Amino acid sequence: MSPTEKFLRYSTNRDVVFVLGAGASHPDGVPLQRDMLPMIISGGINEIENSEIGRIVTEFIKDNFEYNQATNQYPQLEAVFGFIDYFIQQNESLSSKYTNEKIRDIKEYLIKLIHYVVNIQTDKRSHYYHLFWKTIQKNNSNTSIITLNYDTLLEQAFDFLFKNHGYIDYCIPLMNYERLPELRNFNFWINPREPVSIDNDNNPISYKIIKLHGSLNWKYCKCCNQTLLTPWDRMIDLNKGKFLGYTYPENKEYEFLCPIDGTEFQTLIMPPTYLKTIHHPLISQLMAEASREIRATKKIVFIGYSLSSSDVHIKALFKKQMTPEKELIVINPKQKESLELNYKSLTPNVRFLYSSFEEFVNDEVEISSIFS
Repeated sequence: MSPTEKFLRYSTNRDVVFVLGAGASHPDGVPLQRDMLPMIISGGINEIENSEIGRIVTEFIKDNFEYNQATNQYPQLEAVFGFIDYFIQQNESLSSKYTNEKIRDIKEYLIKLIHYVVNIQTDKRSHYYHLFWKTIQKNNSNTSIITLNYDTLLEQAFDFLFKNHGYIDYCIPLMNYERLPELRNFNFWINPREPVSIDNDNNPISYKIIKLHGSLNWKYCKCCNQTLLTPWDRMIDLNKGKFLGYTYPENKEYEFLCPIDGTEFQTLIMPPTYLKTIHHPLISQLMAEASREIRATKKIVFIGYSLSSSDVHIKALFKKQMTPEKELIVINPKQKESLELNYKSLTPNVRFLYSSFEEFVNDEVEISSIFS
C-alpha cells in the first residue's frame, strides 16, 4: 500500500521526563566539566597546543590564573568564564593587552575549544544510549528527554528507531525543514510537527529531545537568526575558528557559511558560567518547551546530574513547575549529602538510586520501578 500522511500528536500528559547530565555521556568518554580546562591547557592534545586559538586561550589563562599541572589543580571553568563575563558586562578592558574586544574574542575561542574536546569522543556509537532507547521503546514511549549535554551520542543511538518507530523533535525551528534550492547541499530533516509520510503498517511516534545548553551539531546564523542542523559535521578549524564540513563521497573539506546569506555560523552551546544568559531566542524557546514538559509529567528522572550551584537557571526551571504529586527520582552513583540536599530543595517527594548510567540501563528491576 502507498504511504499516507499522518500527524504524530503528543499526549496531553507525559508519563516520564528524563533529565540527562554529564554522567550519562561520561561512560562513552565525553569529558566531565572539571576535566575540560585541563584537557585544553595541559598540552596533551596536539591539535589544540599547535593551534592559534589554543595558544591565545592558554596564554590568557596563564596570565590571569594560577594552576599546578603536577598536582592537577586547575581553576574551575565557571571561574574563568565568570572573570571574562565581568569585563564583557561592564564593557571594560583588563589591560592594554586584553582589551574588551580581545576578551570577547577569547570567550568565543574558549567556547570553541570546549566544543572541540567534547566532540573528540562523539564520533563513536554509544552502547549505553542504545540500551536507553531500547528501554524507552519497550516500557513506555510517552517519554521526553531534557539533556544538558552538548554531545550528540543520544541522537546517534536513535538510528535503529528512525522512521519506522520514531522521529526526533528538537523543539526548535531548523533551516533543514525548508526544501529551498540554497539548502540542496545539506541534509534535509523531517519536521515531526507537520504531517509525516508513513507506511500503513507502521505507527511511529515523535520524541522530544530538549537540549537546554545547545548542541555540537547546531550552527546558528546571527544574520537570518536561523539554525542549521549538521548531523554528522561537528568539527572546528582551531586556527581560523571556522566550522568544517565534508562532501561525500569525495570527502572534500569546506568551511560552513550560512547558505541563505553567507554569514559565518556561530556556536550554539551555553558555556559553564555563573552568569548564564538565557535570553538567546532559541534557548528561551527551549526553556519554555522544557517548562511545559515538566508541568505535564507525572515523574521526573535525573541521571548523572548534580544540580550544581552554577546551574541556578535549571533549579529555577524545575522549582517553578514542581507540584506535590510529581515524583522525582535521582540516579547518581555518588551518595553525597550535598547532592541530596540540592534535590530536596526542589521537592520532598524525591527518591535516590545510587547507580551509574551504565548500571541503570542494565538493571531490569530498577527500570521497571521507573516506568511503573
